[in-house]
Amino acid sequence: MKKVFVRGPDAQAVLDHLTTRDLSKVTPGKAAYLCVLTDQGGIADDAVVSNNGGEEWMIVHGSGDTMALLQASAEGHDAQVEFTDDLHDLSVQGPASLAILNAHTDIDLSTLAYFEHAPAVLFGHSCRISRTGYSGERGYEVFADGSVITDIWDKLVEAGVMPCSFTALDKVRIEAGLLFYGYDMTEDNTPWEVGLGFTVSSTKGDFRGKSAVMAAKGAEKVNNVCLDIDHPDMVEGGEALMLDGQNVGTINSPCYSHRMNKSLALAHVEPSLSVGATLMVSGDGLETTATITSNPVYDPLQTPSMILKSRGRIVDTADTFRRRAKL
Repeated sequence: MKKVFVRGPDAQAVLDHLTTRDLSKVTPGKAAYLCVLTDQGGIADDAVVSNNGGEEWMIVHGSGDTMALLQASAEGHDAQVEFTDDLHDLSVQGPASLAILNAHTDIDLSTLAYFEHAPAVLFGHSCRISRTGYSGERGYEVFADGSVITDIWDKLVEAGVMPCSFTALDKVRIEAGLLFYGYDMTEDNTPWEVGLGFTVSSTKGDFRGKSAVMAAKGAEKVNNVCLDIDHPDMVEGGEALMLDGQNVGTINSPCYSHRMNKSLALAHVEPSLSVGATLMVSGDGLETTATITSNPVYDPLQTPSMILKSRGRIVDTADTFRRRAKL
């Protein structure tokens, strides 16, 4: 992930022009998930913006065009934009994350609400801890300099945190219905089409792509859905989805959920299709069926007290993504 600081009297104004959320509601110590749009109203990237206080903001983004668009938004403003490769982040996710981190930090993380963050000392090192993540679990992200991040990593492993690959992350984010830029959304999609309409503030001032994205509301060409696929393994991705011999969609992000013993995928389908619809899956050497299911599948009811048993442990699933941090 790319970390960019925006500092100065006009920092908020710059980020307000760049992004879809009303950042006047993001007070110091809070953060927001949002979209960065093209002038045409398509999604150029998704990102998290944090208000660090003292006219300092941080935007964390992935593979999209955020940096170039941020620099364009900053032109003529009293703000400094600084990309740093020396700030790293570790994502500590899961039911034991709070207890492990709290035992080794100087602040009480139990008081940190979802999408809140604070400076802290962890294992003796200065850092910033944010209650955010990309897993559907309760979890935290630790931001620290390169000079100390490897020691923090080693100490976390010693404390019982299991290192995980991107494959593991990909599974849990698909179970939780969380999107990956470039697969589940691109410049060809508006926020309305992929379930990110909640990130668009129609009442704030002008921002890049505002007129176009508001005009596109109600004219969605696709809908982002989750599929339960009748298959004993993960499919490849890119398979066509058919109904009555017509192509009605495409699989974008597949996985095999060992937790749920299901082949799952996020897909784009025609907006007329709804939960319960059965589609044919057609790919290279694959012909099977898939059912559109509730999204997210990890906690389809998004119930605050829902728990699941996973490998004999109780896993809190209260923290699903879309119902929280809506400003």
